[in-house]
Amino acid sequence: MSRHLSTEIRVPIDSDNPAIMRHEEKCIKCGQCKRMCEDYISVLGMYDLAKTNDRAICINCGQCANVCPVESITEVFEYRQVREAVQDKEKIVIVSTSPSVRASLGEEFGMEDGSFVEGRMVGLLKALGADYVLDTNFAADLTIMEEASELISRITEGSGPLPQFTSCCPAWVKFAETYYPEILPNISTAKSPIGMQGPTIKTYFAQKMGIDPERIVNVALTPCTAKKFEIRRDEMKAAGEYLGKEGIRDMDHVITTREAAMWAREEGIDFASVQPAEFDRLMGQGSGAGVIFGNTGGVMEAALRTAYEYITKEEAPSQLYELTPVRGMDGVKEASLLVGDMTVNVAVVYGTGNVRRVIESVKSGEKNYHFIEVMTCPGGCIGGGGQPKDKNFQGDVLRYKRIASLYNRDRTMKVRKSHENEEILALYKEFYGKPLSGLAEKMLHTVYQDRSADLG
Repeated sequence: MSRHLSTEIRVPIDSDNPAIMRHEEKCIKCGQCKRMCEDYISVLGMYDLAKTNDRAICINCGQCANVCPVESITEVFEYRQVREAVQDKEKIVIVSTSPSVRASLGEEFGMEDGSFVEGRMVGLLKALGADYVLDTNFAADLTIMEEASELISRITEGSGPLPQFTSCCPAWVKFAETYYPEILPNISTAKSPIGMQGPTIKTYFAQKMGIDPERIVNVALTPCTAKKFEIRRDEMKAAGEYLGKEGIRDMDHVITTREAAMWAREEGIDFASVQPAEFDRLMGQGSGAGVIFGNTGGVMEAALRTAYEYITKEEAPSQLYELTPVRGMDGVKEASLLVGDMTVNVAVVYGTGNVRRVIESVKSGEKNYHFIEVMTCPGGCIGGGGQPKDKNFQGDVLRYKRIASLYNRDRTMKVRKSHENEEILALYKEFYGKPLSGLAEKMLHTVYQDRSADLG
């Protein structure tokens, strides 16, 4: 007999799920979570509990939590552990913030939807006790350096199969590991920005700042619940291996946008009166390309700005700063552009239900792409499973406001290409050497595993 209620009633969640949890006493069995996981995520209904030893298949995206009307499903809370670390004088708490949080955090405090609150967000984290606040946009630029270099290598040298899929979304990666292990060689080996930020802080940053890495508590503030799973993957311990210190993880905790707001409210902090602050330096500078990572199509656009200049040795055309074919809320978007004398075909997909159709079209030969961006959540990370809930049921209207917030920020920035970020250039000069170097491969790249046996 199953320990779960029928999947005809609701989505099953195991008690050891690191990303999401169910508060049983609150469940009203409305079926909203079931419909989301079935129709949009395409996980529920694609496995049988009788064959999985009663284990739920979950890609940790948290979209079920986003649609639960009574807070019966939430993220697994980690902010209390972070608060304890802040209070421990032996710990150095470093918080890195994802692009999308700054376009949504204000909503939790009654501000206009899509308000860009970067300075106040940094100020809030300082007020909560963080020792350093760094920008994950920095690591988004780092990801582009590695991912674009990998794409160029695949296209020009045949170093790997095409199309190359992006790897920034841990829910999508786990989906592919479970349902499409045959395409794992096509997924970029570049870690996500959080996956790169963690080990770089505990090695390069710690060394430059004279901090004992064993005292560092690395915290990622992110719109994503799947990051809670990602940081606990076995391979996410590159810093410990580099330092020869067993037990050091690259990232220690993930807190969502909602958790940051909960923590602030519990501390009695009035967000509107928080004094804006700036990111700490060394890993606190991101380009416009890093900013738009939060939007569907943003990773693609950012990568193409760098790949174009690397391949052609020419200035990226204006088209690559407003690549409208890959923008917007269509579930599948396509574009073809001339890079030198080569036509590069790209696709942008969000929603793993849509991904199934794209993968099948590629496998059948119907479509021929070089590069495919995949995000699980609606609109990309701005619609992540840990974002403020859409309590007024605005749907895409709300998501468009968050998307516009990040694109507007990109337009105002002086540096809009990852490879022109001076802090990134210094990092390579002083530590990693160059993209795809031996050290970069060890620290910034990863491997994937075939999870299809989980299906039974």
